[in-house]
Amino acid sequence: MDSSFCYNFPALRGIQAEKEYFVAMCPLRIIPKIFLFDEEEVPPEYRAQRILNKARIPDITNYIIENQRDYVFSSMTASIDGEINFIPFSDEPSLKDLGQLRISLDSRFLINDGQHRRAAIEEALKISPELGDETISVVFFHDKNLKNSQQIFSDLNRHAVNTTSSIGILYDHRDRLALVTKDIIISIPMLNRYTDNERVSLSKNSPKVLALNHIFNTNLKLLGKSKGDKITNSDEQFLKEYWATLCEAITEWKMILNKELTPRELRVNYIVGHAVFFEALGILGYYLRKYHENEWKDYIKDLSKIDWNRANTNDWLGRAFNHSGRIQKTSHTIQLTCNRIKQLINLPLTDAEQVLEDKYFQGVN
Repeated sequence: MDSSFCYNFPALRGIQAEKEYFVAMCPLRIIPKIFLFDEEEVPPEYRAQRILNKARIPDITNYIIENQRDYVFSSMTASIDGEINFIPFSDEPSLKDLGQLRISLDSRFLINDGQHRRAAIEEALKISPELGDETISVVFFHDKNLKNSQQIFSDLNRHAVNTTSSIGILYDHRDRLALVTKDIIISIPMLNRYTDNERVSLSKNSPKVLALNHIFNTNLKLLGKSKGDKITNSDEQFLKEYWATLCEAITEWKMILNKELTPRELRVNYIVGHAVFFEALGILGYYLRKYHENEWKDYIKDLSKIDWNRANTNDWLGRAFNHSGRIQKTSHTIQLTCNRIKQLINLPLTDAEQVLEDKYFQGVN
């Protein structure tokens, strides 16, 4: 192979399944140039599992641009169809796998893992060309005719396990709402002691009452925002006061804190131990802040007068749980639960809420 007409990468050589693979550091500026991703050019049999979700690209691009001093990317993985040659820097046993990887210019590269990162890097370079000298590690597999590319894709993802949304929030130190949510939990004894920071749903025997993602999702509803939206100091103060007031108003939560009721008994007997309730109160809080800015705390305190028992089918059947007694959390049932709470503390329904309420009663009758 003519070294003047090939790609040259400093690389490490490794062995898996008795086959060589290579890890190279690639400057970001060449990633879009060598890893072409044109679905029209890639044969269908090789791109069946590689349809690009373009909606993901702006988020990844913004992540790079907004965090240029501390963004992190895992390795990309690619198959090479073409002539390659690895030249060790030394014959010494300790250095024989450190060398230069030469890849012919007419080789085809097919991304097995990292196509969205590639697309985002291309967009980020248009905005910040200075990122071009930074690098990303690429794992190369030699795959003549790309015949093993789908199997490589399958094997790479076979044992992948996505983290829960609760862990994602727990580990997020950039998103302000995630940080505020964690601060709220730490500052309120009930939440600090009875929030599960890892799971997104709690088993019937869990010693916890809420999951971190429950509180985060409720906060989104309280502010009427979507994940990633900016929040103000006023928003943050409202959230802290809301949760402090709420934890004082829900009698059953206070009983939990005082060891008069167990989390299991709470879930079995009351709706206040379930996400449908938390998020319904998120909708309620958003309404109160908007229309009762000065007296919202009084309305929240009135929640202590409500019968939250699941035996109270007049209020909660068909809203928080169905006829089989199973808790049901959908946008529909969250709103119906909020409707009933508003009625019980003498708040009017909006026009849209009244339409949903009328449909509910039509179904009941």
